[in-house]
Amino acid sequence: MADAVALRPLVVPVGSPLPPNLYAVACEFAGPAEVYHAAEKIRDLGFKWWDCYTPYYVHGLDRAMGQRKSFVPWFTLAGGLGGLVGAFLLVVITSVWVYPMDTQGKPYFALPAFVPILDLVMILLSAIVSILGMTTLSLLPRLHHPLWEWDAFMRATNDKFFVVIEANDPKFNEKATAELLKQLGGTNLTFIGDVA
Repeated sequence: MADAVALRPLVVPVGSPLPPNLYAVACEFAGPAEVYHAAEKIRDLGFKWWDCYTPYYVHGLDRAMGQRKSFVPWFTLAGGLGGLVGAFLLVVITSVWVYPMDTQGKPYFALPAFVPILDLVMILLSAIVSILGMTTLSLLPRLHHPLWEWDAFMRATNDKFFVVIEANDPKFNEKATAELLKQLGGTNLTFIGDVA
């Protein structure tokens, strides 16, 4: 049990000695307007590895952060086309070549009879590939994150707004980044450490 306690990430207020294996500097903002304006400033300064955490969707925050459009629609398109082509080949090969049956005088290749299965397999495969693509791009599943050790961060899904700038950002400097967040109106500035 003592080893588990020793391995926990450290969370210390700015101004205290830095935790080993610094992960990020984080701060809290008063509301959505403040976090939106802070995101614009951080984006304009050229930071790349940072994120905003809000309890609900803040309209336009993704643009203020400079985020690109997601690739998930391309996964959906690929899954849908793959499902459509796969289902089409499945029903044509089985119903036309392998087991041809004369049903009520209809031709072996009767496309209207195939439409329901084509539609269902296309939708099913596009949904499955979309979910797999989204979780892959989001680096999920993640069983632990250093921010979960910060008690204040537990309110990110309730009523608090946070900005976190990661230490692996090329423009990151402990003191300068903490000072920047303070100038932008951030409170509760905290250094977040990670396990080795």
